[in-house]
Amino acid sequence: MSIHKEGYRILIFGFLILLLINVLADIFIADKMIIKWGIGFCSIILFIFLLFFFRLPSRDMEPDLGLIYAPADGKVVVIEETEEKEYFKDMRIQVSIFMSPFNMHSNRYPVSGHIKYVAYHAGQKMAAWHPKSSELNERSTIVIETISGVEILVRQVAGAVARRIVTYSKENQDVKQGDELGFIKFGSRVDIFLPIGTEIEIPILHQVRANKSIIARI
Repeated sequence: MSIHKEGYRILIFGFLILLLINVLADIFIADKMIIKWGIGFCSIILFIFLLFFFRLPSRDMEPDLGLIYAPADGKVVVIEETEEKEYFKDMRIQVSIFMSPFNMHSNRYPVSGHIKYVAYHAGQKMAAWHPKSSELNERSTIVIETISGVEILVRQVAGAVARRIVTYSKENQDVKQGDELGFIKFGSRVDIFLPIGTEIEIPILHQVRANKSIIARI
């Protein structure tokens, strides 16, 4: 278990701010021990949460050309046929995974292949489980073409708390199933758009893990 590189700056600044708060508390309310110890306790809990949020567990896997793995940890909140309006502009099967602040937030490539399209869109801050969040919130879209020619769209969607989407993908890049696609900070959602007829392997409200849970078969 290690700490994700996206968390280094937040952890450093968070530690310094919490340290300053506790130093000021020790100076100005030194005689109010209960309040001072309460601030110290809350500071420790908050910093432990930040460490927990930016954890990066080892998720090694052997790529399988016939399988689509979960790109994120979380709960499956949508499995439905819907119109994908940005890239395909036709009907697709949408599978959406909601990540709470307690889930691991590193996003992974669900398939191996060649990146055909990458686009970032600024947007609103609706709750990530809202049906319109995939179209209206801050989001990043990545399309991967597999060796067999199937195109899979992965969309990182920021939620009401999330304030930054990080995407490592570049157009014309070859990527390996299970490698890091990006990171979303503090609660979010990842959508996958699959061809109609794709065999879905998981039920609605199922908890999935990136690189471990099989979403579908190509």
